[in-house]
Amino acid sequence: MLMNKTESALINSPPRRWLQRWYEVPWLRRLGGSLPTGAGVLEIGCGPGYGTRLILEQFGAAHVDAIDLDPAMIARARRRLAPFGDRVRLEVGDAAALRTVADAGYDAVFDFAIIHHIPDWRSAVGEVARVLRPGGRFYFDEVTASALARPSYRRLFDHPVHDRFTADEFRIELERHGFEVGDRFLTRVSGDYFLGVAERR
Repeated sequence: MLMNKTESALINSPPRRWLQRWYEVPWLRRLGGSLPTGAGVLEIGCGPGYGTRLILEQFGAAHVDAIDLDPAMIARARRRLAPFGDRVRLEVGDAAALRTVADAGYDAVFDFAIIHHIPDWRSAVGEVARVLRPGGRFYFDEVTASALARPSYRRLFDHPVHDRFTADEFRIELERHGFEVGDRFLTRVSGDYFLGVAERR
């Protein structure tokens, strides 16, 4: 599901970049550590590419394939990430149907708050599991059904309204697809947000 104009502007704003750099990335690194040398990574819902840059710089990815449903976001990401050359490959794509991605092709997958935008979010989790090699890590931060139900969210943003997930439901779906989460899972702000790292068994 494409973001509306309000959320697209927010995704491209300095506060969003600050939140990714100084909150989300440090927590995800504490929970899952850096990546192994030579790691290949997939980022789903890359937006304007700022998270992709952090994956390269802060997690030590050797190469990142990044997809987004919105061609305008891919164009912005391409401009931002041009200095990284062939370490980044960008394309328009659907996280719930990664048709061009091979099984067990990545050492890590990153989700900077995109899966709650996907109507068939369970298929997206299944696709993440499919493309990760055994022992690969899924780094995620997400927004729960309770947050999406708040009047401010409903007024400002467009999100799917059916089959939204709680933190517990997301964790159960990860485990159903062969992920081990353990204690690398945190909820924040009255259960409205959560982040964690899951390992593919």
